[in-house]
Amino acid sequence: MITTKNIISLDEIRKAQKNIKDLVRHTPLIKMQLFSERYQSDIFFKREDLQRVRSYKIRGAFNKIKSLVDAEKIESVVCASAGNHAQGVAQACHFLNISGVIFMPSTTPMQKIRQVEMFGRDNVEIRLSGDTFDASYAIAKAYSEKENIAFVHPFDDELIIAGQGTLAMEILEDSNQAIDYIFVPVGGGGLASGIISVFKELSPETKIIGVEPEGAPSLKTSLEKGENTELSSINKFVDGAAVKKMGDKTFAICREFIDDVITIPEGKVCSTLLKLYNEKAIVVEPAGALSVAALDVYQEKIKGKTAVSVISGGNNDITRMEEIKERALLFEGLKHYFIVPFPQRAGALKEFVVDVLGENDDITFFEYTKKSSRTTGSAVVGIELKSKEDFDPLVKRMEEKGFLGEYLNDNPQLFQFLI
Repeated sequence: MITTKNIISLDEIRKAQKNIKDLVRHTPLIKMQLFSERYQSDIFFKREDLQRVRSYKIRGAFNKIKSLVDAEKIESVVCASAGNHAQGVAQACHFLNISGVIFMPSTTPMQKIRQVEMFGRDNVEIRLSGDTFDASYAIAKAYSEKENIAFVHPFDDELIIAGQGTLAMEILEDSNQAIDYIFVPVGGGGLASGIISVFKELSPETKIIGVEPEGAPSLKTSLEKGENTELSSINKFVDGAAVKKMGDKTFAICREFIDDVITIPEGKVCSTLLKLYNEKAIVVEPAGALSVAALDVYQEKIKGKTAVSVISGGNNDITRMEEIKERALLFEGLKHYFIVPFPQRAGALKEFVVDVLGENDDITFFEYTKKSSRTTGSAVVGIELKSKEDFDPLVKRMEEKGFLGEYLNDNPQLFQFLI
């Protein structure tokens, strides 16, 4: 038995199960045959993308809010969120018929705002404040204290963690075989802490692997430094798992009990997301793809074993799909951008197309302005390849024909203007 002041007790998690049963769905644990064959393992997905509000966040949010309503008869709550937590709080407020003030950054896409409005209806008020989540969070906390209204933290709260832990209880209830590995996305750490609290008690032999985006390695950095550390900057692309600093409570649990933490490049996340959609028609958000992408990293260790990937959510904005495709192609080595110095003469572009491009190479981006006073004019050219092995021959032909200028994929200062 685990004895620690940090871990959330099974009694609290079982209490949370009863607390949330009227609203939260028991989502399926599905064996994925294609993935099982690919990794020579028994691979299961815990499908929180099929949850009400399409993410696990409603578990903790509803457990927290309902507990406050039952114990303290509160009539309103406050939270700060740019995504799934806001939707969970909004749905809980509507279900319990209490009011909620939800602070979101002023930069939040309209699609996310409308989702929160849809789930909360007349029970929630959305306030757009601050340019970042951190700024919005500070404003929300100040408002909560000034108005003396309960604040619902997105992850660093024992009732939130207990609510997320109900997901792990469902996994163990539904599995008819021992689980060797469970892969869980880590942002603020609430989900990971809830899973740890259950598995380290009821299935201590299971290895719990935290998965973070490469651009926001809050837990990995904190473990390396030996203390909960705030990152100076993060890549926000995997928005459901990108935080500058995880919670103090959640870090204490993860530091003591998580078995490993790995990071996944954002491009790999995009590639995995598209494969899930194309191969299995599963729509996930970037954070939801982290635990599936982790299977590649662990493919040797999980061979012959049983592994569960937690699909944390499916709130993917369709307007992001072009960027997701672009990032996936770049990661896979299939999309390349160059500054090409074209001679300012008739036939130069035809020569580039006929003599430089391979049979399966495709120009997908071309931007050029003729300069009348120069012998050459530079164009920005994007080329998509059928195979990454076609890259070196392409560069060789560009060099031989005098068309090779600057390769932009390795120049982040310039490349940021293209994607």
